[in-house]
Amino acid sequence: MTKTWNVRFAMAALAALGFAAPAMAQTHIKIGFINSYSGFLAQPGDQMDKGVALYVKEHEKELPAGVTIEVIKRDDASTPEVAKRLAQELITRDHVQLLFGVVASPNAAAIAPLTAEAKIPLIITNAAGAAIPRISPYVVRVAFTQWQTALPMGQWAVKQGWKTAFSAVSDFIPGHDADDAFKKGFTDAGGKMAGSVAFSPASPDFPPVVQRIKDAKPDVAFLWVPAGAQATSMMKAVKDLGVREAGINIVSTQDLVPDEELPNMGAVADGVITAGNYSAAADRPANKAFVAAWNKEYGAKTAPDFLSADGWDGMMAVFDLIKATKGKFTGEEAIAFLSHWKTDLSPRGPISVDPATRDIIQNVYIRKTQMKDGKLANVEFDTIPNVKDPWKELNPPK
Repeated sequence: MTKTWNVRFAMAALAALGFAAPAMAQTHIKIGFINSYSGFLAQPGDQMDKGVALYVKEHEKELPAGVTIEVIKRDDASTPEVAKRLAQELITRDHVQLLFGVVASPNAAAIAPLTAEAKIPLIITNAAGAAIPRISPYVVRVAFTQWQTALPMGQWAVKQGWKTAFSAVSDFIPGHDADDAFKKGFTDAGGKMAGSVAFSPASPDFPPVVQRIKDAKPDVAFLWVPAGAQATSMMKAVKDLGVREAGINIVSTQDLVPDEELPNMGAVADGVITAGNYSAAADRPANKAFVAAWNKEYGAKTAPDFLSADGWDGMMAVFDLIKATKGKFTGEEAIAFLSHWKTDLSPRGPISVDPATRDIIQNVYIRKTQMKDGKLANVEFDTIPNVKDPWKELNPPK
């Protein structure tokens, strides 16, 4: 897939109507947006794409006079090899000033070395593998890491009096991070792991996985899958095999219950506890405005999820960079700005980038999936404020 959004001011239209426009130097900024429009991560990619597009539409009028942007969209097909090739093409052929996006952690890891060679920043708006920013000094993440959400989930589970846990995760970088983080949070707090299993990320067979959990009879099961249709398939297996009826509690990160999938899950999602950085049901004023704009653009029956919010925030960071520099910046100047970026206007609440790690600092919310206003929603009931990525604190650079 090759698409381009062009954001322009109305200079040409004024000229066509016979109005003379003052001479103005034009600054044209190219942004290479690498996303998953096909493959097993296409649904999360669509959510991220919609959040990015909505921010551009709502805020394009805020660009400095004489500045235009071109968002060049590329489909990485959910595979690292394609992502790396596309990044190389965007850098050498399209001469982009910024790289942006990326759903999958393996894809972002494949792209990262190229950013160091070209001195072009990559702004990650999803890929949650904790170590990715250490690959290159030109990588900054405005999304989250699995360690930020899964470790607190493990700690919270023990506080409920649950003594044994079983983890089942998708067998690639974010699944491994989520698994390691949950296990550390759970066992450090005094819990014991009854077992774990990893399954294919692209074509998983959930019933055998869920049966293993049921046979192990833990107090709680931590399930991690990529957000999207796989989450509903996993929850369907939980329902069909009667896991919760067997007395096994279900917890996860926000990936298991993405907001847009809740209508497809039905009652089996009711009562699931997750940790995440965003919920469409949050009462924050910035989130209410974001959801209202989303519903106006995409319909009231649709919902943004954390990928949508992270995409929105990533483009906010880009616009703030452009406004601060009037659109004239080098790669070094851009990464210096982005490494210190912060805002109180995110739908997620206050967020900032830690300049020491180029990773996000944000609130992590403990949420319960339950009925709200006649439909299932992820209702936040506890907040862990200003969470840095725990993995980097546990694994300092050598």
